Amino acid sequence: MTPPGLPSLLKDVRACNICAADLPFGPRPVVQAATSARILIVGQAPGRRVHDTGIPFNDPSGDRLRDWMGIDRDIFYDPARLAILPMGFCFPGTGKSGDLPPRPECAAHWRQRLLDHLPRIALTLIIGQYAMDWHLGKTAHKTVTEKVRHGRTFGADKIVLPHPSPRNNIWLKKNPWFESDVLPDLKSRVRQILDT
Repeated sequence: MTPPGLPSLLKDVRACNICAADLPFGPRPVVQAATSARILIVGQAPGRRVHDTGIPFNDPSGDRLRDWMGIDRDIFYDPARLAILPMGFCFPGTGKSGDLPPRPECAAHWRQRLLDHLPRIALTLIIGQYAMDWHLGKTAHKTVTEKVRHGRTFGADKIVLPHPSPRNNIWLKKNPWFESDVLPDLKSRVRQILDT
């Protein structure tokens, strides 16, 4: 039997209810992908505002991420150019100090199947600890800060980023090298890939 194409797989993803019993607001998988996509954005999981709108990164975090990348909303939301596959596809709910971790069922059930349908990805933006754990595995760099600082060691096809949430403003102030060293490289690589 031939495996389903990406449109069929995305239809199945968007109808997923594997962890419905554990989602306080119910399932609403938020993903974006096309086989022609050149850049993959891997975040944690949708927040409440994204859950409400069904649009990935449709919040202040998304505004900051687009600024970091040097692109506008039209490019960002063009699935032919950018795939957006968070580690968890649905809003997991809110905990004591922010959103809960992404539900693990998404990665276990869907992740590799979706990645197998994205043959043209030239750059993966790996955002936050859960994305780092899955996409980078065990590394000598233990903390998010170390992984971001030494991101070039993971290969030219990956850029490791902190979460662009306003909650990370203190981290950004403490690590000015991120803005001076990482962001120019990010913008340059994004521009180069989207221009080819």
